Amino acid sequence: MTVHQHAVEVRAFARYLRDLAALLDPGRGWYGVFCARDPAGMRACFEGSEVPPWDVVESLLQDLAAVRGAGQAAEESVRAAALFAASAAAYDGRPGGRQALADRLDMMLREQSDAVRRLGDADGEPDALAWARDDHARATARCVELRDRLAAVERTVPVPDAWFRGQDGADVPTVSAPGRGKPRGARFAGLDTGDEAEADPVPSPGPGLPAAPAPAAAPRGARFRGAPAEERVAPAPSAPEPDDPAAHRAAEDVVAQLVRLRAEGRSGEAHVVLCEAAAWPAGRLPVLAAALRGAGLEADRATLLWEMSSLTPAELAAAAGALAAAGLADDCGQLLRQGVARPAAEVADAVVALDRAGLEAEARALLEAFVRVRTPQEAARIAEGGPRHLVPRLLAAAREVSATRERDLVHALRVAGVAAP
Repeated sequence: MTVHQHAVEVRAFARYLRDLAALLDPGRGWYGVFCARDPAGMRACFEGSEVPPWDVVESLLQDLAAVRGAGQAAEESVRAAALFAASAAAYDGRPGGRQALADRLDMMLREQSDAVRRLGDADGEPDALAWARDDHARATARCVELRDRLAAVERTVPVPDAWFRGQDGADVPTVSAPGRGKPRGARFAGLDTGDEAEADPVPSPGPGLPAAPAPAAAPRGARFRGAPAEERVAPAPSAPEPDDPAAHRAAEDVVAQLVRLRAEGRSGEAHVVLCEAAAWPAGRLPVLAAALRGAGLEADRATLLWEMSSLTPAELAAAAGALAAAGLADDCGQLLRQGVARPAAEVADAVVALDRAGLEAEARALLEAFVRVRTPQEAARIAEGGPRHLVPRLLAAAREVSATRERDLVHALRVAGVAAP
């Protein structure tokens, strides 16, 4: 890929960010936080001289949901993920890109360490504790993202036939997808080249942040729930609990909290309530989704699904199965579509978990959505090290998109050393 081609991918994503920001209020939401705390960093992203961390993009999409509706935000999330992946790959593939990633990772590790220090120093100061916890979660997530990008750069060798055509016709190298499990936060750290590790965060006029219950408490909610590889595949999803009084009481409590917090303008705390609810047992999630819809809280229902899409692969499969079993097919489909920005290995785990639960239609829907919006080489990574039966299913999903996509996937599988049937 030439330097010009690299620039095209980065400029395309920068243009997308500018268009997205034009729909938002720079004085409100997470966009307001970013503009207030790091205007130079935002400007660099809009100009294409920097690629923002994925969690920043997610936060802007969350703002979009508040002003344009959850449906549009959900659709944009898929497009944003594809453009982000192409832009990050192009940006990282420039001369000196690997060293820049390594330097950024060092800085994020310092940010992470500094946040740990501030967690211990913030005892008795709820605002400082909330910011420190949020900064730590964000820095931790970015370290994961940067390591993935470094691995992708080291994995990618520029040989003549090893680049594949993306869905928009552009050449796109292999790159790890942005993880949907990135925690959101109010600090826009990591976009400038200076070391701000010693600067204490100052609360901004953005969304309110809740205080953590203890200085060393781990972040809560679906976006902060990780699982080692050996724990990814769980038993079959639990059945929905439509007649469980406890599930209904819990759902009613959440609805009451959200109504009160929204009325008081405490949107940040309302979001935390939804993050924590997304990590409920799968059988209770359809009850909550129905309760939110019944109360007219459609935006909150969409946010709940958004947060559920960041569950571990096994939990995602369980949640999708519970929604499908409860007759909430639209919600199930939206949840699966939002999961396509996850790393390929996690998508493979989710497909296996859905299969084990007897949810073949949902597994097929997830594969088709992934193949439709991600590059052929990324789709090929689903088959690497996975069960052999995923290969023909991947090809069938690509065939649903187009004959060209199927042919490109066959090529990508062959280059990856995976034999196509």
